[in-house]
Amino acid sequence: MREGKWRRLQRMNLAVVGILVLITLIGAAMLYSAAGGSISPWAGKQLVRFAVGLIILFIIALVDVRTWSMLAYPFYMVSLFFLIAVEAMGFIGMGAQRWLDLYVFNLQPSELMKISLVLALARYLHHCTAEQISHVRTLVLPSLMILLPTLFVMRQPDLGTAIILLISGISLFFVAGVRWWKFVVAGLAVSASMPVFWSLLRDYQKNRILTFLNPEQDPLQTGYHIMQSKIALGSGGFWGKGFMQGTQSHLNFLPEKQTDFIFTMLCEEFGFMGGVIVLLLYVLLIAYGFFVAIKSHHAFGRYLALGMTTTLFSYVFINMAMVVGLVPVVGLPLPLLSYGGTAVLTLMIGMGLVFSVAIHHDVRMGR
Repeated sequence: MREGKWRRLQRMNLAVVGILVLITLIGAAMLYSAAGGSISPWAGKQLVRFAVGLIILFIIALVDVRTWSMLAYPFYMVSLFFLIAVEAMGFIGMGAQRWLDLYVFNLQPSELMKISLVLALARYLHHCTAEQISHVRTLVLPSLMILLPTLFVMRQPDLGTAIILLISGISLFFVAGVRWWKFVVAGLAVSASMPVFWSLLRDYQKNRILTFLNPEQDPLQTGYHIMQSKIALGSGGFWGKGFMQGTQSHLNFLPEKQTDFIFTMLCEEFGFMGGVIVLLLYVLLIAYGFFVAIKSHHAFGRYLALGMTTTLFSYVFINMAMVVGLVPVVGLPLPLLSYGGTAVLTLMIGMGLVFSVAIHHDVRMGR
């Protein structure tokens, strides 16, 4: 058994692991710069969390993908239970009620749900035939599986995570073969419910959307973040101002430089070329995830790899589009680059599942 495990481990693409390490090291360098040339309080902790996440990645990758299929529904139910528990006993931090105090550590259940939802949908869709997918009644349960946690996450409030849950679910529906007219009907229903959606938003979330439409209307208050981000991006030019030489970030004009706007800081110090290099590293990770999905011999692995990759893509796209003003500011970190323990562990678990699909791509899984 041990020899079989090691033989399968040889299928792991170490070049992709190297890309994860490289992105993390770039992120640690930027966090070092954000702290004014100090490994604390961000860079050191980020590296430790990544090391723990890397161990978790290898453990998850070695577990047979059929085991993850078996555990998919229990994981989803546990994650949903924790989301409900946040409503009753979650504590408030930074104006949002998103965490549970488990005494040993603080748990953010919405991060667990990003993984659990993809696992559960992958298992459900794996057992559906093409004929079943064509029936609306087949989509009722998975639609509820998406909408229920999304509504709980919206109440915390956490608009960014809610958007990622929706994107992950919709992408799996699309790959499963759901007819395009059903997406149109769903889109029209969402459009009709926009007034209700708007009423559920907090005042600061409404201001972010209005600021996105016209950031110059209040440059010193609601429009401050995006205005400063654009100034920093433009001032970096093609090659940047140099490591730890960014004026907007080091003179504290750029807010949340260690989390939401770390890509802006990177582009100010390393310019357009620095931003392109980091973007290409993410593109390689995303391309690998899609490659694994295509190579999988079973539908569960295909859906799982695709769902995890779509989650990564959503993080990268929304964060980068956010800092350049293409979408409203929703507070999503850039994976491995931004400071944050839960986001790091979520990505490493997701990549571990992708590696598990790659390593066990040829196992037999019945419907």
